[in-house]
Amino acid sequence: MGAVFFYHLTRTPLEATLPALLGKARQAGWRVAVRGVDPARMGWLDEKLWLGPEDGFLAHGVAGGEHDAAQPILLTCDAQAANAPSCVMSVDGATVSADEVQALERVCILFDGNDQAALQQARVQWKTLTDAGCSAQYWSEDSGRWEKKAEK
Repeated sequence: MGAVFFYHLTRTPLEATLPALLGKARQAGWRVAVRGVDPARMGWLDEKLWLGPEDGFLAHGVAGGEHDAAQPILLTCDAQAANAPSCVMSVDGATVSADEVQALERVCILFDGNDQAALQQARVQWKTLTDAGCSAQYWSEDSGRWEKKAEK
């Protein structure tokens, strides 16, 4: 049974936080699906990952390619990622079900704490998932470093 980790972004933007979390997931040996809601935004994240430091390059692809199933990290808007991930990282409000949380090693929900709609959606997701019995942690960077603020 997996767990869902909520990452409340207030200081560091998604394009800086996501590579760090992806690196940790890959170190754990997990295949990852980064799930979004807008294909153009997935293209933007793809570009940001390509522009990262060479020594920290994260092999990845955008869904719809010939080798989706082989990608260690797949950027997608589909609920069923072709790369059979152990971890799903939800961005921009992409939905995640309690069944997914329980079936995967980890689910990460990254949300912009400066966006009231994103903040409200994350609160709804927290309640929905924890009410369904999912183990959850809430992480915040308000103090300047990541701290676990809640666990259920």
